[in-house]
Amino acid sequence: MATVSGKSYFKFVNILRCLKLNYDSVLPEEITSSDKRLILTTVHESSKIPTNLVLLDDEFNYHPTIIRAKIVEKLYSRCSPSSLVIGIDPGSRVGLSVFYYEKEIESSFYTSTDDLVSHIVKILVGINAQRKVVKIGNGSMRIARHIVNSLNLGFCSHFELEFVDERKTSLKIRNYNKRGERDKISARFITKREGPRHLILPLSRMG
Repeated sequence: MATVSGKSYFKFVNILRCLKLNYDSVLPEEITSSDKRLILTTVHESSKIPTNLVLLDDEFNYHPTIIRAKIVEKLYSRCSPSSLVIGIDPGSRVGLSVFYYEKEIESSFYTSTDDLVSHIVKILVGINAQRKVVKIGNGSMRIARHIVNSLNLGFCSHFELEFVDERKTSLKIRNYNKRGERDKISARFITKREGPRHLILPLSRMG
């Protein structure tokens, strides 16, 4: 972090702690053009920083997953094409895993499909990617199709969809029911599997 603004400093600290990311605190004038660190600063102070690896404080006004995506994009966008892959393990608890530039930026679970869909729509809208792929396990097709139909209603753009074989994704791990760990791990495995691919178009383009 490179700022003398107390308000922005505490915003950065709180969010980085939430994301469990380490950080250093420096003054803006201490940054050089050879610095390879990602710099967090304010719009006003950014003119003093001779590097493009900068995120501004107003970019930290989003959901933590979107902020983590912005950090990943700054660090890895030169290395590979942008792809957003969302893995969903449908069931009574729905596991969710989100990968951006092949980095996992969220692992969570939901007990409400409405809350899940609302969150995924925010991710699809808030993250820039050349490809946006939603992969859903086929273990509960009724829930899976409900999620897809709700996403199609809520997200006003296209995305790719794959129904994938989720057999052997539910590992028998110790305390697997604790806080949905099994569901989160299953969703992570689903992101790595391939299935028949469909292009989902927004309803407004389908007449």
